[in-house]
Amino acid sequence: MTSTTLDLRNKRILVTGGAGFLGRQVVSQLSQAGADLQKITVPRSRDCDLKTMENCQRAVNQQDIVIHLAAHVGGIGLNREKPAELFYDNLMMGTQLIHAAYQAGVQKFVCLGTICAYPKFTPVPFKEDDLWNGYPEETNAPYGIAKKALLVQLQAYRQQYGFDGIYLLPVNLYGPEDNFDPRSSHVIPALIRKVYEAQQRGDRQLPVWGDGSPTREFLYSEDAARGIVMATQTYSDPDPVNLGTGKEISIRDLITLICDLMEFKGEIVWQTDQPNGQPRRCLDTDRAKAAFGFVSQVGFEEGLRTTIAWYRQHAE
Repeated sequence: MTSTTLDLRNKRILVTGGAGFLGRQVVSQLSQAGADLQKITVPRSRDCDLKTMENCQRAVNQQDIVIHLAAHVGGIGLNREKPAELFYDNLMMGTQLIHAAYQAGVQKFVCLGTICAYPKFTPVPFKEDDLWNGYPEETNAPYGIAKKALLVQLQAYRQQYGFDGIYLLPVNLYGPEDNFDPRSSHVIPALIRKVYEAQQRGDRQLPVWGDGSPTREFLYSEDAARGIVMATQTYSDPDPVNLGTGKEISIRDLITLICDLMEFKGEIVWQTDQPNGQPRRCLDTDRAKAAFGFVSQVGFEEGLRTTIAWYRQHAE
């Protein structure tokens, strides 16, 4: 494994998606690791549509490091409603940005993948070497495959051009400032909002999609950002790397925990006619630990409490 540390001082760094939920944490962690905030550029999608090559070329011009977090992403609902958009948008943003960065002589490219790229029936915990051993869970597949294509591109550009691009696979993220829009949010913010609104209305029942049996693993956004910056500084290998906690929880236990923390006393009603999504998700996190020393630090209950408190404060 490579172990020289990339000095972030005086580096010009582009963080796509840097104004988002994870992006803000990444910018903060970059600053803590020595980067100059004045030299970090965060393009906004309304001014810089990365699906257009010219915008990608402008964005990477004179940058030393590109951290590509921007994605068109959501939960099961959005995946079912807009599979074509999710495939096209993520593929075009990523593949053009990588090509533009290579052409512009960018020193390092850090690409965030998705665990939706893993096969539907991957042995648990998911090891990076299993990434190609089957087709992803159907609802996630267009998004997952578009993101997985970027791993192939980075490995090909490394092989042919010596381009230093790395690929990280974060597990489901959560934390303050997450997307709580019910049409496109992931499971934790969706459930927190659902419980909060049920409490506001005085409901005695809480309908939840699926049967509660799937398991998920969750990584606090600040932990994820720290892992991304550690990899940016010290990881330069072609192999993809999982970022997670290595701990899984069933959706049933998750909603019970959220109800306990939010003091919701009603009954949970499982909507078994709605999809469960992938049966189990839990990552093998050994490679991140061995390659650049990353281990998650924020406990799940602690992270949930912080997230719930943030949402309550900003719900209006």
